[in-house]
Amino acid sequence: MLNLSTSTISRALNDHPDISIKTKKNVKDLAKKLNYMPNIFAKGFRLHKTNIIGVIIPNITSYFTSTILKEILLQSEMKGYRVIISESNNDINREKEMLLTMLQFGVDGILMSLSKNTINVNPILNALNKKPLVLFDKVSNKVPCTQIIIDGEEAAFNAIEHLINIGKKRIAIIKEFEHSYNSERRFQGYLRALRTHNIPIDEKLILSTDDISLKKGKRLTSQLLSLKERPDAIFSITDAAAVGVIQTLKKFNIKIPENIAVVGFSNSLVSTIVEPNLTTTDQPGKRIGEIAVDYLIREIQEPKDYLSSKTVEIKTNLIIRESTFLPV
Repeated sequence: MLNLSTSTISRALNDHPDISIKTKKNVKDLAKKLNYMPNIFAKGFRLHKTNIIGVIIPNITSYFTSTILKEILLQSEMKGYRVIISESNNDINREKEMLLTMLQFGVDGILMSLSKNTINVNPILNALNKKPLVLFDKVSNKVPCTQIIIDGEEAAFNAIEHLINIGKKRIAIIKEFEHSYNSERRFQGYLRALRTHNIPIDEKLILSTDDISLKKGKRLTSQLLSLKERPDAIFSITDAAAVGVIQTLKKFNIKIPENIAVVGFSNSLVSTIVEPNLTTTDQPGKRIGEIAVDYLIREIQEPKDYLSSKTVEIKTNLIIRESTFLPV
């Protein structure tokens, strides 16, 4: 319609300096009139760059995950990248399919939080051989890439030490099964705190489950209350299960924290709604999202660096509330 070649049109749309201001205006005005939109995927395949980041997470409804995602979106936009988000629902087959889809879309890099059921990491290793990939939150030491995590062991150590400092000796833990990286780190912190303070480790107080939910928190608390020697504190590696703990203790008229203190993990919104308010570890989701984007874009822009393995640990804070502390 303008009697111009496709190459001239392309350069005009991309503000190439060789194209006159008048031609650029004519091209852009007509493009706007025709509602023309460039195909970013076709353009990406030609330039080997799409300015798109793929994000794969296990559960989009988690408060902690949504906090991370919000910051990933913000930081990516500020740095000129679009974001595609997919949810695995902790399904390993879906996780594998999403990795392939991200590669087919031609994303420049991938941010990924693993499914809790991920044991075989070969699909992730294959993706890493093709594109920069950074793991965050739920990670694996089998994948040689940048990993952004909280210091889960130290966070759990501080939580258990707090319970010991308020006089608790029989401290139970509700955790995931051993294949969960995050759960295992927090369990190691629990064990280290007990050993540091010379408190015997009682296997009856160590409960594992495949689903750290409110419902399982209730069920496992009932199991702990059936013991001949009950715990005087319960540490849950999620706030959701800790709320289940509190609800069950209240059901049986057990005083919190006098008889049994409760500590959760995450500092989710529910921790300030439940009564008594829950003592919990604050996970800096915003900081994790910011650092994850920073490292991924750095590796996109400097490809030679992305096959190195580095772990970035972010410090946490213990938020002390009424479930372990009686206000004066």
